[in-house]
Amino acid sequence: MNTALLDKPVKAPAFRATTLDRRIRNNVATGVVWACFVIALVPLVWVLFMVVSKGFEAILTSSWWTNSQKGVLPDQTAGGVYHAIYGTVVQTAVAAVIAVPLGIMAAIFLVEYGRGWLAKTTTFMVDILAGVPSIVAALFIFALWIATLGFPQSSFAVSLALVLLMLPVVVRSTEEMLKLVPDELREASYALGIPKWKTIVRVVVPTALPGMLSGILLSLARVMGETAPVLVLVGYSKSINSNIFDGNMASLPLMIYQELANPEPAGRLRVWGAALTLILLIALLYVAAAVVNKLLTRNR
Repeated sequence: MNTALLDKPVKAPAFRATTLDRRIRNNVATGVVWACFVIALVPLVWVLFMVVSKGFEAILTSSWWTNSQKGVLPDQTAGGVYHAIYGTVVQTAVAAVIAVPLGIMAAIFLVEYGRGWLAKTTTFMVDILAGVPSIVAALFIFALWIATLGFPQSSFAVSLALVLLMLPVVVRSTEEMLKLVPDELREASYALGIPKWKTIVRVVVPTALPGMLSGILLSLARVMGETAPVLVLVGYSKSINSNIFDGNMASLPLMIYQELANPEPAGRLRVWGAALTLILLIALLYVAAAVVNKLLTRNR
């Protein structure tokens, strides 16, 4: 070995100072980004301030969370939002029971088995559903479930419309989480002679589970405040209806819309209180998604 080459000092490339032109462009770009952030933040802060300032008086009373509007007159500052919370939770939970398994299975098929025309068709349909407005989904369920099949307007029809809105979110979020699972884990499982389906159930899905649960919770938050399905597919009720297949059922978006026609100060208070309650529920879901993701990631 030629030791002369090893003893010869290596010259590092000379450091080139950042030019004034590049510093100016960097500062301008940074300023533009911050300006866009502030501009986007202003309406959000303004909306939150308006809802909190006008609705906090309603939610501070204990009856707001424990009573319904049954027997309450339009001009009475009484009753609560319990029946609307119940309807929102029930409709969203029924939609999740249907949409989550379908979305997870579709995502597993696309990532692990997706080949040929069926995978392309599935991807195309998911893309179409992702761009469908909520009113179109509501009208589709109305035309199929109510007008064609003859079922009555009900909370279950609302849940079917919410399924169409949840599915693309669940599929896309689960699909991305499954793609992040390293292929080395799959190959190691195959090398041990484990079948592909068992590898997916025992290795792939548990590895992607934290992100999948976060996506599911975010999809629930996405559909919880939808107004079009409840306006088209079910009527408003001031009391609790436990039958999801028949009869009117209240929800927070429907209560807001119903009380907008009430000119009394009590009606305006209920509108802002229901809006703030809905924001709090959605924020709670976002926080739950972050906490679940963090806990599951830490325990791995």
